Amino acid sequence: MWWARVKIAEPGPAMAPVSVVIPKGTTSADIGALLKESDAIESSWLFLLATRLSGRQSLLAGEYNFPARASLASIIEMMHRGQTVVRKVTIAEGLTVFQVLAQLRITEGLTGNAGLVPEEGSLLPQTYFFSLGDSREALLLRMTHAMNETIDDLWRHRAPNAPLNNKIDAIILASVVERETAIPEERAHIAAVFYNRLKLHMKLQSDPTVIFAVSNAEGLLDRPLTRDDLSVKSPYNTYQVDGLPPGPICNPGRASLEAVLHPAVSDDLYFVADGSGGHVFAKTLSEHNRNVGNARHVEIRPANSPAAKKAKSPH
Repeated sequence: MWWARVKIAEPGPAMAPVSVVIPKGTTSADIGALLKESDAIESSWLFLLATRLSGRQSLLAGEYNFPARASLASIIEMMHRGQTVVRKVTIAEGLTVFQVLAQLRITEGLTGNAGLVPEEGSLLPQTYFFSLGDSREALLLRMTHAMNETIDDLWRHRAPNAPLNNKIDAIILASVVERETAIPEERAHIAAVFYNRLKLHMKLQSDPTVIFAVSNAEGLLDRPLTRDDLSVKSPYNTYQVDGLPPGPICNPGRASLEAVLHPAVSDDLYFVADGSGGHVFAKTLSEHNRNVGNARHVEIRPANSPAAKKAKSPH
């Protein structure tokens, strides 16, 4: 017994970290065989003895990463506590449901199908942690729950100058804002522009809504928009229809939701990309047309000019 306790506590044979997957339903004897096969332990029968001596016979299945020279005692303790490997997947802001599902399909460690396709705008973009063998359907349910909790919390604390009828409208407008800019400081300003246009019964004229329409809700377009695109008949084409689109065009992040529920104070009615990742705003159409002309001037500068290089820098 004294010899066994010494062996259980001494450093193990592995000179480097060892990854081992213990399937559900694996017996203690089979666990010992898997650990010995992976060189995490020296003896499977000593492993069985150690579990009895330690009183840790309830071992949890999963994916484990045992440190180098981990002792039998520490390996058994990790498995008793279920200290499995934690994996993660990051869902970026502005992805459509189509894009999220495509990402989950290639995420290693998840199992099963997605089940019912979630509604657009119902998934909260953020980093999610999971264990080997977790289902894609369960992860999507977590994303939906996270979005519901987030919009409920933000709606309760919305600003009085956020003229929205309900939480769904907030998600719809936030999805448009999300696809319009990647600069956090601009989101509340762009939200204010859209609010101003809605008050004056002006069409939103948002390019991302057209992209959503012509891409069959995939949100991906490998070419610039054309005049024909802007004329396409779709309830999501805000160049043709009044007000908000009938549903979200992507899954907006918390920052965009906050922006539409706490819009900036502004009289601006227009904005155009400035060629450097941001936008130039205007109150009048004539001012906006000048900004558009300036933006086109930046676009046609020589490719090797400093200004053109700045315009092409990622944002």
